Amino acid sequence: MDDWIHLPCLGPSAEHAAIAEARQNQLTKPRGALGLLEKLAINLAALQSTERPSADRVRIVIFAGDHGVTAQGVSAYPAAVTVEMLRNFVRGGAAISVLAREIGAPLEVVDVGTRAPEPITGVTTDKPRCGTRDFSLEAAMTAEEVAASLASGRRAVERAATAGADILILGEMGIGNTTSATAIAAALLALPPSALTGAGTGLDDVGIRHKADVVARAVRRHGLLEGNADPLDVLVRVGGFEIAALTGALIASAQANVPVLVDGFIVSVAALLAVRLNPSCRPWLLFSHRSSETGHQHVLSALGAEPLLDLKMRLGEGSGAALVLPVIRLACALHNQMATFEEASVSDAM
Repeated sequence: MDDWIHLPCLGPSAEHAAIAEARQNQLTKPRGALGLLEKLAINLAALQSTERPSADRVRIVIFAGDHGVTAQGVSAYPAAVTVEMLRNFVRGGAAISVLAREIGAPLEVVDVGTRAPEPITGVTTDKPRCGTRDFSLEAAMTAEEVAASLASGRRAVERAATAGADILILGEMGIGNTTSATAIAAALLALPPSALTGAGTGLDDVGIRHKADVVARAVRRHGLLEGNADPLDVLVRVGGFEIAALTGALIASAQANVPVLVDGFIVSVAALLAVRLNPSCRPWLLFSHRSSETGHQHVLSALGAEPLLDLKMRLGEGSGAALVLPVIRLACALHNQMATFEEASVSDAM
């Protein structure tokens, strides 16, 4: 059963937010001079219910799944790349593998629905099926498969929380998943797929138009044009195993009082699903960067999100979030280690 996804999440601590804001106003700088870094430190202090926020114990979880809609030629890469990249992740050759080493964060890769017929060494296997069905022709998943994937995300968060994570980075891998994410966004936002469809793995203009057409036909076929569809039904019809797992992980992380650093387009679409299913999880989602993927800004706007950076990235894998982590750590260091005007014997503003 997936009733757990509706259980409420605790809100940020107003008391610790006030204490953190008061400290920021006493530090040896003009008030507000550190911009979003100040807001970030205050927000993290409130989420962690502490006067001294931290982002030292970080864990990265990547969910991987395959998509039947790749049969429609919506990706510049073949579907086999998903499983090939799993091996690249665990061998240390992928971008997120490099970034994980550089920021000192353990990386777990979870196969929640790839076409790998057997478990891959170094990869956690927790999947109901090898790949979704082609959602341009039929529903991508069953309700039972969606529930299983949501639970896979929850179990991954439980492992990370047990290991003592004070912040999570979630990412994804799955050839065809920008097509699924675009269909989900179109259904939830009642926007035309042409306004949301981007290059994904690197499609040219002709490929992007074809991809948008595939999504548009699928959304019409499944009756998802009005923007009022149930999020779980949207996942059943046009979702992906890794997107469902991300949705479950985002909600479970908030329920466990662990903030999540949200990556790009795919994870943001999962965040939109999570917030539609459980609005109380929203304060626990910290948005790392604005992707160059076309639909990302629409999703960010719907979530009221203000990303920290815009690096024109569209890689996925949690890579954008991993790049932002040092900024968060520095925001915490500034908050925790700067002297106050009184401590430094520096005159405050009049």
